[in-house]
Amino acid sequence: MHPVLFKIGKFTSYTYGLLLGIAIITALLISYDRAKKRNMDADAIIDIGIWGIIGGFIGAKLLYILSVAPEIVKNPSMLWENLTSGFVLYGGIIGGCVGADIYCRKKKLSFWKYFDLAAPAIAVAQGIGRIGCLMAGCCYGKETTCPIGITFKESFSAPNGVRLHPTQIYSSIGDFIIALILFSFAKKERKDGQVSGLYMILYSIGRFLIEFLRDDPRGNIGIFSTSQFICIFVLISGIIIYNKDKIKTTTPPSKDTI
Repeated sequence: MHPVLFKIGKFTSYTYGLLLGIAIITALLISYDRAKKRNMDADAIIDIGIWGIIGGFIGAKLLYILSVAPEIVKNPSMLWENLTSGFVLYGGIIGGCVGADIYCRKKKLSFWKYFDLAAPAIAVAQGIGRIGCLMAGCCYGKETTCPIGITFKESFSAPNGVRLHPTQIYSSIGDFIIALILFSFAKKERKDGQVSGLYMILYSIGRFLIEFLRDDPRGNIGIFSTSQFICIFVLISGIIIYNKDKIKTTTPPSKDTI
């Protein structure tokens, strides 16, 4: 596609970086607007976003390092080479949540209320980010003969001149669909954590399925890719979080309360 946006001398602007920036700003603006409409602390959205971005960067890099650990053992220089590349989205989501949770604990804010608020915006940002992946050629799919396959010619990551499953497009469309479902679901008053739980359920299922079509280098845990393995736990966690109020009400009383 178009990995390079423009060049000025030695300076190179990459399309992926631009779209990632647009994705982050879009998520912050949507969340800020939703906070104001719900009489929540809209200014806290910016601070939570900053902590989330920092945590997301660290988490995405750490999970990438774990996923390619055998290669790093053979070539330790990979740790400091190309610091601006080599990230795993799932690590970014987990790291972002950890960063946001730390901020919410410091300021005594409800993490789940703000996660519920931001979840639809996060899905939108992911949809935009996947378009960036398409431009860069990363996260590419397996070779295919289907008519909707795409062929890269200038990619730094994907094999050029080979028809591949457009997994970036599949993921982007899926993320936008998840966003629409969450926006609709959140129109009615929901218990804390339900929007977040639904996001985790939908995203983990979609990501698990997409992984079968991807062919970019990734780590594996048994028969599953690293992301698929994480998906299993995110799905279980999402189901628990979505139903946490029901679980609390159905928990049998302790012997001390009988």
